[in-house]
Amino acid sequence: MKYALLALCLLSAGAHAQTYPAKPVRVVVPYSAGGPLDDVMRVVGHRLTEIWGQSVVIDNRTGAGGSIGAEFVAKAAPDGYTLLLGNAGPMTINPGLQKKLGYDVPRDFAPVLQLTASPMVMVVHPSLPVKTVGDLVRLAKARPGQLVYASAGVGNLQHLAMEALQTMSGIRMNHVPYKGAPPALIDVMSGQVDLMFANIVGVLQHIRTGKVRAVAVSSAKRAAVLPDVPSITDTYPELDATGWTGLFAPAATPREVVAKINADTATVLARVDIRERFSEQGAEVVGGSAEQLAAFVRREAALYGKVIKSSGIKID
Repeated sequence: MKYALLALCLLSAGAHAQTYPAKPVRVVVPYSAGGPLDDVMRVVGHRLTEIWGQSVVIDNRTGAGGSIGAEFVAKAAPDGYTLLLGNAGPMTINPGLQKKLGYDVPRDFAPVLQLTASPMVMVVHPSLPVKTVGDLVRLAKARPGQLVYASAGVGNLQHLAMEALQTMSGIRMNHVPYKGAPPALIDVMSGQVDLMFANIVGVLQHIRTGKVRAVAVSSAKRAAVLPDVPSITDTYPELDATGWTGLFAPAATPREVVAKINADTATVLARVDIRERFSEQGAEVVGGSAEQLAAFVRREAALYGKVIKSSGIKID
């Protein structure tokens, strides 16, 4: 009887995967429409609609640094029809930053695959005598507590990356959080603050015109659009603070369904036009297995959890 029941469950799961999707698929983007994450999912979703013959509906559920949308998906039916476009905020930063989350990432989510990786770039005002990460560390040690860095807000990736650098290098700078990246970048360009980690696309033209100087990219390898700018991991190998996007399903979603979403999305990511579009935006297509995304999330959560604890970062 036990084996018959198991066989029936496996047969049912296999049939589910063969017919999936039989209706529109909702993908929750936990940020506002029109932003970079929203754009990634709309591009991929359009191609998935063509493959599946079913609409991929983008559902923007904002708030709490992405946690509201993530919690909604964590509590959704595990049938493959409600997915999350996750990133560092709700998946690897907020678990260490927010005391009362309505979900637990390892328990409540089934990773599907990583879509993109988007390195940031450290930029400084041209008057700052810094051309390398080593220069910055030496200057910060010579002027303890005098250098000022900006970020798009407390607890976001820009903030965490700079705190990680300070923890690893033993320096201390002052943090000025802004309500978003654009005003922070404006003050770096005007010299009101000394430096920041910035999104490559948003700052690229200002690097090229000399309004800011690029020091290092935050990923483990150089960015294609900034081939002459070294990686920060050349100096601090553990400091890979790359922006990313990935698909997640509720934890009990059948493995066969997760595998189908993975395979079909990988087909989309393999398209030359998709790769070129994301490359123009400073992003790299990743893909890979569900297990690779799970391992990546574990590593990053451990890194940011350590940084949050050691630096005492708190949000109001």
